Amino acid sequence: MAAQSNLRNMVLCLTLVCLVCGGLLGAVNAITAGIIEETAHKNLVASIAKVLPEGGELSESQTSDAAGIDEYYVLSSEGAPLAYAVKSTTVGFGGDLTIIVGVLPDGTVYNTSVFAHAETPGLGAKCTEEESQFRTQFKGYKGSMKVKKDGGDLDAITASTITSRAFTKAVAQAVEFVNSLNGGSGNE
Repeated sequence: MAAQSNLRNMVLCLTLVCLVCGGLLGAVNAITAGIIEETAHKNLVASIAKVLPEGGELSESQTSDAAGIDEYYVLSSEGAPLAYAVKSTTVGFGGDLTIIVGVLPDGTVYNTSVFAHAETPGLGAKCTEEESQFRTQFKGYKGSMKVKKDGGDLDAITASTITSRAFTKAVAQAVEFVNSLNGGSGNE
């Protein structure tokens, strides 16, 4: 005999379905959490390796209270800093844009790497292309951190001014942070 369709049976049925689905989601989360954390750590290590020169000894992660700077690492040799890897976050067109910026002690950008983004595929997401003209212009750059549209020297990604500004701001934050660590020795 089929169950009678009434409010009590519907509530019981929906509650049971929600409990089963919630339990399954919780189990999948518990199983994959370690894998996700390990993958994120590997991506971070790879990004740091891309933005720093070879050699030296890399410090452990150091946290920062500076706006937009999540954490940073110091590459040093015989106690003297060779470069810094700074994790910098700004808001782009699609959401947070997090990049790792390699900065030399004098404030020169060594290299950049996109760590996480939510930019539009085919437009703002072009900031992730390592060998694009947009990204390569930052290598060895030390100057005004503004796109040409805002009176600076840096070219923007075509049709992606907001992403370009966000990326440039994230680089500028990293450079300013390194300059503050070194007592303002770099040019701003």
